Amino acid sequence: MTLDDLMKAWTWRPIPGCPGRYTLREASPYLSLEALLGPGAQAIEFRVEAAKDAVLVVSLDRGGVISYKRDDGSFLHTLNTEEGFERKLAQLGIDVRGEIES
Repeated sequence: MTLDDLMKAWTWRPIPGCPGRYTLREASPYLSLEALLGPGAQAIEFRVEAAKDAVLVVSLDRGGVISYKRDDGSFLHTLNTEEGFERKLAQLGIDVRGEIES
């Protein structure tokens, strides 16, 4: 799955004030990351002080997906261009270099 594939397959809305970041719209909040990305999607889960929920990170060809997994089993999925992906991961204090591949 590529950034362009995801952009075309789902409805995304830009996050105000966050260039290169989009939230998933018109989908169930219980849509799993695997359902979003397809079988075999490899995510790394992080618990960080900067986020109250678990953070799931998937690297893509020109950016990545950052999803927040809430305690009730729901998700908030974000699609990020390379710039938005790097900026948000830095804000969260997550360093994925060497942990995930595109």
